[in-house]
Amino acid sequence: MKLVSYGPKGKEKPGLIDRDGKLRDLSGVVEQIGPDQLSPKSLKALSKIDPDTLPKVKGKPRFGVPFQGVRKFLAIGLNYSDHAAESGLPVPKEPIMFFKADTSLCGPDDEVMLPKDSKKSDWEVELGIVIGKKAQYVSKEEALKYVAGYCVVNDVSEREYQLERGGSWDKGKGCDTFGPVGPWLVTTDEIKNPQDLDMWLDLNGKRFQTGNTKTMVFDCATIISYASQFMTLMPGDIITTGTPPGVGMGVKPKPRFLKAGDVMTLGIAGLGEQKQHVVAYKKPGK
Repeated sequence: MKLVSYGPKGKEKPGLIDRDGKLRDLSGVVEQIGPDQLSPKSLKALSKIDPDTLPKVKGKPRFGVPFQGVRKFLAIGLNYSDHAAESGLPVPKEPIMFFKADTSLCGPDDEVMLPKDSKKSDWEVELGIVIGKKAQYVSKEEALKYVAGYCVVNDVSEREYQLERGGSWDKGKGCDTFGPVGPWLVTTDEIKNPQDLDMWLDLNGKRFQTGNTKTMVFDCATIISYASQFMTLMPGDIITTGTPPGVGMGVKPKPRFLKAGDVMTLGIAGLGEQKQHVVAYKKPGK
Protein backbone atom coordinates (compact mmCIF):
# COMPACT_ATOMS: atom_id res chain seq x y z
CA MET A 1 0.00 0.00 0.00
CA LYS A 2 0.87 3.63 -0.47
CA LEU A 3 -0.56 5.52 2.49
CA VAL A 4 -0.82 9.31 2.59
CA SER A 5 -2.12 12.28 4.52
CA TYR A 6 -3.61 15.01 2.39
CA GLY A 7 -5.16 18.44 2.78
CA PRO A 8 -4.31 21.78 4.41
CA LYS A 9 -1.70 21.90 7.16
CA GLY A 10 -3.18 20.77 10.43
CA LYS A 11 -6.31 19.45 8.75
CA GLU A 12 -4.94 16.48 6.85
CA LYS A 13 -7.10 13.46 6.09
CA PRO A 14 -5.90 9.87 5.64
CA GLY A 15 -5.76 8.40 2.16
CA LEU A 16 -4.18 5.82 -0.06
CA ILE A 17 -2.95 5.70 -3.63
CA ASP A 18 -4.74 3.08 -5.72
CA ARG A 19 -3.28 0.84 -8.42
CA ASP A 20 -3.89 3.56 -11.05
CA GLY A 21 -2.10 6.21 -9.03
CA LYS A 22 -5.32 7.93 -7.94
CA LEU A 23 -5.85 9.31 -4.45
CA ARG A 24 -8.60 7.64 -2.40
CA ASP A 25 -10.10 8.93 0.87
CA LEU A 26 -9.60 6.66 3.89
CA SER A 27 -11.34 8.91 6.44
CA GLY A 28 -14.45 6.69 6.42
CA VAL A 29 -12.27 3.80 7.64
CA VAL A 30 -9.79 5.46 10.02
CA GLU A 31 -9.74 8.93 11.52
CA GLN A 32 -6.01 9.25 10.89
CA ILE A 33 -3.04 7.14 9.91
CA GLY A 34 -0.99 7.24 13.10
CA PRO A 35 1.21 4.97 15.22
CA ASP A 36 -1.70 2.63 16.02
CA GLN A 37 -2.40 2.11 12.31
CA LEU A 38 1.23 1.20 11.59
CA SER A 39 1.19 -2.10 13.48
CA PRO A 40 1.36 -5.30 11.43
CA LYS A 41 -2.23 -6.18 12.46
CA SER A 42 -3.63 -2.78 11.47
CA LEU A 43 -1.75 -2.66 8.18
CA LYS A 44 -3.04 -6.14 7.32
CA ALA A 45 -6.60 -4.97 7.96
CA LEU A 46 -6.11 -1.89 5.78
CA SER A 47 -4.61 -4.02 3.01
CA LYS A 48 -7.86 -5.98 2.75
CA ILE A 49 -9.83 -2.87 1.77
CA ASP A 50 -10.74 -2.70 -1.90
CA PRO A 51 -9.55 0.77 -3.02
CA ASP A 52 -12.39 0.89 -5.57
CA THR A 53 -14.83 1.11 -2.65
CA LEU A 54 -13.19 4.30 -1.35
CA PRO A 55 -14.15 7.79 -2.58
CA LYS A 56 -11.86 9.33 -5.17
CA VAL A 57 -10.35 12.66 -4.14
CA LYS A 58 -10.79 15.38 -6.75
CA GLY A 59 -8.13 17.86 -7.75
CA LYS A 60 -4.54 17.91 -6.55
CA PRO A 61 -4.55 18.46 -2.79
CA ARG A 62 -1.44 19.08 -0.76
CA PHE A 63 0.28 16.02 0.74
CA GLY A 64 1.55 16.25 4.31
CA VAL A 65 3.84 13.87 6.18
CA PRO A 66 2.26 10.50 5.25
CA PHE A 67 1.18 9.71 8.79
CA GLN A 68 0.41 11.64 11.95
CA GLY A 69 2.08 11.35 15.35
CA VAL A 70 5.77 10.99 14.45
CA ARG A 71 7.51 10.21 17.72
CA LYS A 72 11.24 10.25 17.02
CA PHE A 73 12.98 11.58 13.91
CA LEU A 74 16.30 9.75 14.08
CA ALA A 75 19.01 10.16 11.45
CA ILE A 76 22.17 8.35 10.41
CA GLY A 77 25.20 10.34 9.26
CA LEU A 78 27.94 9.56 6.74
CA ASN A 79 26.31 6.29 5.74
CA TYR A 80 27.64 6.31 2.17
CA SER A 81 31.43 6.10 1.93
CA ASP A 82 31.62 8.39 -1.12
CA HIS A 83 29.58 11.04 0.72
CA ALA A 84 31.95 10.78 3.69
CA ALA A 85 34.84 11.33 1.26
CA GLU A 86 33.29 14.45 -0.27
CA SER A 87 32.68 15.73 3.27
CA GLY A 88 36.33 15.20 4.16
CA LEU A 89 35.37 12.87 7.00
CA PRO A 90 36.30 9.23 7.72
CA VAL A 91 33.88 6.39 7.10
CA PRO A 92 32.39 5.65 10.54
CA LYS A 93 33.10 2.35 12.28
CA GLU A 94 29.67 2.44 13.90
CA PRO A 95 26.53 4.29 12.76
CA ILE A 96 26.54 8.00 13.59
CA MET A 97 23.17 8.89 15.10
CA PHE A 98 21.59 12.30 15.59
CA PHE A 99 18.07 13.70 15.83
CA LYS A 100 16.07 16.03 13.64
CA ALA A 101 13.51 18.11 15.57
CA ASP A 102 9.88 17.14 15.08
CA THR A 103 9.27 20.81 14.20
CA SER A 104 11.41 20.26 11.09
CA LEU A 105 8.77 17.90 9.66
CA CYS A 106 6.83 19.10 6.64
CA GLY A 107 5.08 17.76 3.57
CA PRO A 108 7.00 16.57 0.52
CA ASP A 109 6.17 19.62 -1.60
CA ASP A 110 5.99 22.26 1.13
CA GLU A 111 8.34 25.24 0.96
CA VAL A 112 11.75 24.89 2.59
CA MET A 113 12.50 28.05 4.52
CA LEU A 114 16.10 29.07 5.06
CA PRO A 115 16.90 29.77 8.71
CA LYS A 116 17.58 33.32 9.81
CA ASP A 117 21.16 34.27 8.78
CA SER A 118 21.66 30.93 7.03
CA LYS A 119 24.89 30.73 5.05
CA LYS A 120 25.35 27.08 4.12
CA SER A 121 22.03 25.29 3.79
CA ASP A 122 22.29 22.05 1.81
CA TRP A 123 20.24 19.12 0.46
CA GLU A 124 20.33 15.34 1.09
CA VAL A 125 18.02 12.77 -0.53
CA GLU A 126 17.58 9.84 1.86
CA LEU A 127 15.64 6.64 2.41
CA GLY A 128 13.38 6.86 5.46
CA ILE A 129 12.43 3.81 7.54
CA VAL A 130 9.13 3.97 9.45
CA ILE A 131 8.91 1.77 12.53
CA GLY A 132 5.68 -0.21 12.96
CA LYS A 133 6.10 -1.97 16.29
CA LYS A 134 8.07 -1.54 19.50
CA ALA A 135 11.72 -2.56 19.08
CA GLN A 136 14.18 -3.15 21.92
CA TYR A 137 17.50 -4.94 21.50
CA VAL A 138 16.45 -6.57 18.25
CA SER A 139 18.84 -8.67 16.18
CA LYS A 140 19.85 -7.74 12.66
CA GLU A 141 18.15 -10.92 11.41
CA GLU A 142 14.81 -9.86 12.95
CA ALA A 143 15.11 -6.09 12.43
CA LEU A 144 13.11 -5.65 9.22
CA LYS A 145 10.10 -7.31 10.86
CA TYR A 146 9.70 -4.09 12.88
CA VAL A 147 9.31 -1.90 9.79
CA ALA A 148 5.92 -0.58 8.70
CA GLY A 149 7.24 0.91 5.49
CA TYR A 150 9.60 3.28 3.72
CA CYS A 151 9.50 6.87 2.46
CA VAL A 152 11.53 9.63 0.85
CA VAL A 153 13.21 12.15 3.17
CA ASN A 154 15.12 15.31 2.30
CA ASP A 155 17.53 15.74 5.20
CA VAL A 156 18.02 19.48 4.64
CA SER A 157 21.07 20.66 6.61
CA GLU A 158 22.66 23.97 7.55
CA ARG A 159 26.37 23.10 7.36
CA GLU A 160 27.71 26.07 9.32
CA TYR A 161 25.36 25.27 12.20
CA GLN A 162 26.13 21.56 11.89
CA LEU A 163 29.91 21.54 11.52
CA GLU A 164 31.38 24.91 12.47
CA ARG A 165 29.63 25.94 15.66
CA GLY A 166 30.54 23.14 18.05
CA GLY A 167 28.41 20.64 19.89
CA SER A 168 26.15 18.14 18.16
CA TRP A 169 24.95 18.08 14.57
CA ASP A 170 21.35 18.50 15.71
CA LYS A 171 21.22 22.28 15.49
CA GLY A 172 22.10 22.18 11.79
CA LYS A 173 19.56 19.47 11.07
CA GLY A 174 16.42 20.44 12.95
CA CYS A 175 15.55 23.88 11.56
CA ASP A 176 11.91 24.50 10.66
CA THR A 177 10.94 22.84 7.33
CA PHE A 178 14.25 20.90 7.18
CA GLY A 179 12.47 17.52 7.19
CA PRO A 180 10.26 17.01 4.14
CA VAL A 181 8.81 13.46 4.27
CA GLY A 182 6.72 11.64 1.68
CA PRO A 183 4.76 11.78 -0.54
CA TRP A 184 3.80 8.27 0.57
CA LEU A 185 4.49 5.69 3.22
CA VAL A 186 5.02 2.56 1.12
CA THR A 187 4.46 -0.64 3.08
CA THR A 188 7.05 -3.39 3.11
CA ASP A 189 5.06 -5.73 0.86
CA GLU A 190 5.83 -3.35 -2.03
CA ILE A 191 9.53 -2.91 -1.19
CA LYS A 192 11.01 -6.38 -1.23
CA ASN A 193 14.63 -5.19 -0.94
CA PRO A 194 15.29 -1.78 0.60
CA GLN A 195 18.97 -2.23 -0.28
CA ASP A 196 18.49 -1.83 -4.03
CA LEU A 197 16.62 1.44 -4.55
CA ASP A 198 17.81 4.10 -6.99
CA MET A 199 17.75 7.65 -5.61
CA TRP A 200 18.36 11.08 -7.08
CA LEU A 201 18.13 14.83 -6.48
CA ASP A 202 18.04 17.75 -8.93
CA LEU A 203 18.58 21.41 -8.11
CA ASN A 204 16.94 23.80 -10.57
CA GLY A 205 16.70 20.97 -13.09
CA LYS A 206 20.37 19.95 -12.84
CA ARG A 207 21.22 16.51 -11.47
CA PHE A 208 23.41 16.67 -8.36
CA GLN A 209 22.81 13.38 -6.56
CA THR A 210 22.59 9.92 -8.08
CA GLY A 211 22.87 6.85 -5.89
CA ASN A 212 21.49 3.52 -4.77
CA THR A 213 20.79 2.21 -1.30
CA LYS A 214 22.98 -0.83 -2.00
CA THR A 215 26.05 1.34 -1.33
CA MET A 216 25.08 2.13 2.28
CA VAL A 217 27.85 1.50 4.79
CA PHE A 218 25.28 0.16 7.27
CA ASP A 219 22.15 -1.39 5.77
CA CYS A 220 18.61 -0.86 7.08
CA ALA A 221 18.58 -4.00 9.22
CA THR A 222 21.89 -3.07 10.84
CA ILE A 223 20.68 0.48 11.55
CA ILE A 224 17.46 -0.68 13.23
CA SER A 225 19.25 -3.32 15.31
CA TYR A 226 21.99 -0.87 16.31
CA ALA A 227 19.62 1.95 17.27
CA SER A 228 17.50 -0.43 19.32
CA GLN A 229 20.48 -1.14 21.57
CA PHE A 230 20.47 2.47 22.75
CA MET A 231 16.80 3.44 22.74
CA THR A 232 13.37 1.90 22.37
CA LEU A 233 12.07 2.37 18.85
CA MET A 234 8.34 2.97 18.76
CA PRO A 235 5.59 2.86 16.11
CA GLY A 236 5.71 6.15 14.26
CA ASP A 237 9.46 6.67 14.59
CA ILE A 238 11.25 7.68 11.39
CA ILE A 239 14.87 6.75 10.78
CA THR A 240 16.46 8.54 7.84
CA THR A 241 19.44 6.55 6.66
CA GLY A 242 22.04 8.82 5.07
CA THR A 243 22.71 10.32 1.67
CA PRO A 244 24.79 9.45 -1.41
CA PRO A 245 27.37 11.91 -2.80
CA GLY A 246 26.44 15.10 -4.61
CA VAL A 247 25.51 17.45 -1.79
CA GLY A 248 26.21 21.16 -2.16
CA MET A 249 29.03 21.06 0.38
CA GLY A 250 30.95 18.71 -1.89
CA VAL A 251 30.68 20.73 -5.13
CA LYS A 252 34.12 21.59 -6.57
CA PRO A 253 35.86 23.97 -6.84
CA LYS A 254 33.35 26.00 -4.80
CA PRO A 255 30.49 24.61 -2.68
CA ARG A 256 26.94 25.39 -3.84
CA PHE A 257 24.49 26.15 -1.07
CA LEU A 258 20.76 26.81 -1.19
CA LYS A 259 19.36 30.24 -1.79
CA ALA A 260 15.86 31.67 -2.04
CA GLY A 261 14.32 30.82 -5.40
CA ASP A 262 16.01 27.42 -5.75
CA VAL A 263 13.90 24.35 -6.50
CA MET A 264 14.83 20.89 -5.22
CA THR A 265 13.30 17.83 -6.92
CA LEU A 266 14.15 14.40 -5.55
CA GLY A 267 12.94 10.83 -5.46
CA ILE A 268 13.55 7.17 -4.74
CA ALA A 269 12.43 4.26 -6.93
CA GLY A 270 9.03 3.00 -5.79
CA LEU A 271 8.68 5.67 -3.10
CA GLY A 272 7.63 8.71 -5.12
CA GLU A 273 9.03 12.19 -5.65
CA GLN A 274 9.24 15.48 -3.77
CA LYS A 275 9.56 19.08 -4.99
CA GLN A 276 10.41 21.98 -2.72
CA HIS A 277 10.76 25.68 -3.44
CA VAL A 278 13.34 27.36 -1.23
CA VAL A 279 12.24 30.63 0.38
CA ALA A 280 13.93 33.21 2.56
CA TYR A 281 13.39 33.34 6.31
CA LYS A 282 10.00 34.64 7.35
CA LYS A 283 9.15 35.87 10.82
CA PRO A 284 6.64 33.64 12.63
CA GLY A 285 3.06 34.49 11.77
CA LYS A 286 3.90 35.84 8.33
